[in-house]
Amino acid sequence: MNPTVEAVTQRIEQRSAATRRDYLARMAAARKKGPHRGALSCGNLAHGFAACGKEEKQELRSLIKANIGIVTAYNDMLSAHQPYHDYPDKIKQAIREVGSVAQVAGGVPAMCDGVTQGQPGMDLSLLSRDVIAMASAVSLSHNMFDGGLMLGICDKIVPGLLISALSFGHLPFIFVPAGPMPSGIPNKEKARIRELYAEGKVGKDQLLDAEAASYHSAGTCTFYGTANSNQLVVELMGLHLPGSSFVNPGSELREQLTRAAAQHVTRITDLGSDYRPISEIVTAKSLVNGIVGLLATGGSTNHTMHIIAIARAAGYLINWSDFEELSSVTPMLTRIYPNGQADINYFQRAGGMAFLTRELRDAGLLHNDVETVVGRGLDMYTKRPTLDDDGKLTWVEVGQESLDDDVLRPCSRPFSDHGGLKVLDGNLGRAVIKTSSLPEDIEPVTAPAVVFTDQHDLDAAFKAGKLDKDCVVVVKYQGPKAIGMPELHKLTPPLSVLQQRGYKVALVTDGRMSGASGKVPAAIHVTPEAVDGGLIAKVRDGDRVKVDFLTGELSLLVDEQELAQREPESIDLSDSHFGMGRELFGNLRASFSGAEQGASVLFKEDSEYGEQ
Repeated sequence: MNPTVEAVTQRIEQRSAATRRDYLARMAAARKKGPHRGALSCGNLAHGFAACGKEEKQELRSLIKANIGIVTAYNDMLSAHQPYHDYPDKIKQAIREVGSVAQVAGGVPAMCDGVTQGQPGMDLSLLSRDVIAMASAVSLSHNMFDGGLMLGICDKIVPGLLISALSFGHLPFIFVPAGPMPSGIPNKEKARIRELYAEGKVGKDQLLDAEAASYHSAGTCTFYGTANSNQLVVELMGLHLPGSSFVNPGSELREQLTRAAAQHVTRITDLGSDYRPISEIVTAKSLVNGIVGLLATGGSTNHTMHIIAIARAAGYLINWSDFEELSSVTPMLTRIYPNGQADINYFQRAGGMAFLTRELRDAGLLHNDVETVVGRGLDMYTKRPTLDDDGKLTWVEVGQESLDDDVLRPCSRPFSDHGGLKVLDGNLGRAVIKTSSLPEDIEPVTAPAVVFTDQHDLDAAFKAGKLDKDCVVVVKYQGPKAIGMPELHKLTPPLSVLQQRGYKVALVTDGRMSGASGKVPAAIHVTPEAVDGGLIAKVRDGDRVKVDFLTGELSLLVDEQELAQREPESIDLSDSHFGMGRELFGNLRASFSGAEQGASVLFKEDSEYGEQ
């Protein structure tokens, strides 16, 4: 093992000894109750199988056949989740063929940041992760199930499903993806049209044509944002069938992978001889594997919060310093948009997850002594699924060379010798910055601040020419407790244009930019946030701000005595707390932990998070 990866893993285990011990004790107590249907009264059980067929009722009465709960995030407004429309029937049939039963335990909400970005609904996006976890827990609370299949793909959905599954950690779970849509117009062309629109050089019709040609069919968006990062991380944690992350919807291979996942989960319940509960799969080692894979591919910075929250659900305490230290030894092996021009389908064709996993494992960057849903170790995850001549699902070795060096490379010839994630620290607080998508010749930025408290005001300032200068754009009061920490994607095109015009520009915000962040240096997730006493609340126009991603400094260069006399900027956030359902989430919003604690309403803040 790489000594740094080993050291970080051991530090997480030591820091988390008490919380992990408590978690495992709870899971052991839950297991002792046996197949939970046996604890139900006759009336309880009759209610639970009333809608089943005669044969299924008999099997559920016997208490010796597995009953698999399906939790689905299906809706047909989200392209990524539309393929799930007939998965329950397919899963039930596949499970019936091996003598077990499946029931849809429940559905969870699934929203799309791509639809809501820049809109009031985006303020509910991060909150939806914990709402999904709670809704999924309600779905699984009926004590009817011996295992679960989780149907979810996108940004907050998979983390929410995983957090809830870990609350039922005595059960096995397999996560079942649906795959990315086929490639649309080149990402470079899409970005060009967006920037032209920001400059007023093309109209809305042309912009919509470009967007519709990119997001054009059922399946996950093909850029490497949070949705595809979810799939990669979950597979590297051993919760997918090997190689199932990026197979297109509707293909025969995708159909066979779904059937195989459905049937396999019945074999790893406590009713059989190969019991594989999720509590034994999600360990410090598997979490570190997920982080390393994320860093090696330039994945979504949203996971600097999601993985922390997921880890907490399993009794582990992870912080940003762990991410940064792992990043320092993790080579960048991919160039997938926005870190390059290729999309996720190109990555899949170049060798995909099998090639990536083998490279990272053989370089000592992944723990191989881990449990997965298919067995111990990562051997199966270094093979790709395919159909043989008889149409039977099988897994085969991938070649020793990438099929496209512009997209995927071995550890011996990486795009970079580090993972492209840096923690910034200074009097402005702590933040993360994604350096993997920055131009190679870019330098740190120290410049006067231009301050906004609403992302929509930036566009007006840009169009008025007020940003045509070297500047650090500060967008504050965007954090979890303030307004729910919405994505700020709409800032990217105008800031990119300023950069192209030759200005030195950077962004500092207590909001999010996620996996779609681009070539402008962006210090994001600033914590403490403005509404929680962070110094970012005191930044004024003209203050010099330093964003140094080489030394890791994030500082407001204003005399300390002057700062002590300043009052935080007074701001009325009520417009962001009402409308589009936001008024229903006030109590949850006020309960958010800080970004480095996972930005969660489910877990209390622990002092151990900040310990090295």
